[in-house]
Amino acid sequence: MLTVVLILIVVACLLLTLLVLIQNPKGGIAANFVAPSQIVGAKRSTDLVEKATWIMAVALVTLSLLSNFFRPTTNGVDVATESRIKNSIEEQTVPAAPMAPQPAQTAPAQAEQAPAQAGDAPAQ
Repeated sequence: MLTVVLILIVVACLLLTLLVLIQNPKGGIAANFVAPSQIVGAKRSTDLVEKATWIMAVALVTLSLLSNFFRPTTNGVDVATESRIKNSIEEQTVPAAPMAPQPAQTAPAQAEQAPAQAGDAPAQ
């Protein structure tokens, strides 16, 4: 049933777009470029297009609100939300307990010999 409602929403969106595009502009910038006489149709056709636009807008809002009732749920919980929550819980790992810092194990004499071994020849 959700698929049917979603298809109706898409159809309503397309029809609403077409109805808005065919409406006669009533003013603004476009009024300067339009001839004062109507080229096609009668005077009452604009009323019909305007009413159809309002009907499609109300239908779109109604279908959008109606689609909420057809979401797949399990025991009142949204299935998509529940699976996202379960996945995030399962993916989380418990961090290991922080370990206390260990003191340096190398003696100062060993630390001095290490740089000398890295560069056998003294830098000049």
